[in-house]
Amino acid sequence: MKSFKNKVAAITGAGSGIGRSLALALARQGCQLALSDVAAEGLAETAAQARTLGVKVSEHLVNVADREAVHAWAEQVVAEHGGVNAIFNNAGVAQGGTVEGNDFADYEWVMNINFWGVVNGTKAFLPHIKASGSGHIVNISSIFGLFAQPGMSAYNASKFAVRGFTESLRQELDMADYGISASCVHPGGIKTNIAKTARMNTSLANITGQEADKARQQFNDQLLRTTPEKAARTIIKGVLANKRRILIGPDAYVLDAMQRLLPSFYQRLVVASMRLAARYAPKDLSKKIITATD
Repeated sequence: MKSFKNKVAAITGAGSGIGRSLALALARQGCQLALSDVAAEGLAETAAQARTLGVKVSEHLVNVADREAVHAWAEQVVAEHGGVNAIFNNAGVAQGGTVEGNDFADYEWVMNINFWGVVNGTKAFLPHIKASGSGHIVNISSIFGLFAQPGMSAYNASKFAVRGFTESLRQELDMADYGISASCVHPGGIKTNIAKTARMNTSLANITGQEADKARQQFNDQLLRTTPEKAARTIIKGVLANKRRILIGPDAYVLDAMQRLLPSFYQRLVVASMRLAARYAPKDLSKKIITATD
């Protein structure tokens, strides 16, 4: 795509964070919007803000894990807007816990939204974008789709899966030469609600030396540095440049470089740093950890 002006873009997870910022940034470029989320209030607020920018906006409550609902939404978008040129599969959730401490339900919850939500959105919108003759599929992975860390196996698995799915899709689209393309986005720490609402279980204490709430707060304070507005600008710029991989934030570049230079050894560095952090955890919590693991 050379421009978003007079095009139609669908966005999942549009009720807040990167999704909202993408909607507003695209609206400023004259792009019609088809917005979805599971949170009615946030979705309505994003739609209201976008309409003030003078573009046509539709809004739909959609759970991306519901395949039939996503396909129905795609049909509604085409009916309401006359077509669609882009899908931003942005909706996502986070969960923290060790492999031993996680339930199967934790993996299913994360994968159903983060991975299957992307597959559902791609499959539902691809035929319509193909029919438009010019468009783009944008799938949001994470820097943790390139770089793994302990305590986030469900999240890592889902984001690595999005990466593999999107890279395969991109190659297929390049071979078919439909006039459409795909990009995989790898944000680093973004100041959004995904970290604040992440599900974290008590098993994290065994590897971080912190209770779940404290681990989440430290993550928010130290790692979430890039604004969603900047993230949206970077994504749009990357799409217009037809980039295969879009990195967001200095931390994303650093971790991507570390993984490239030290594809196996980086894991030892992560373990060493987390052991060091756990060593300096409050003594009373350290006692709790020892008791819990004896």
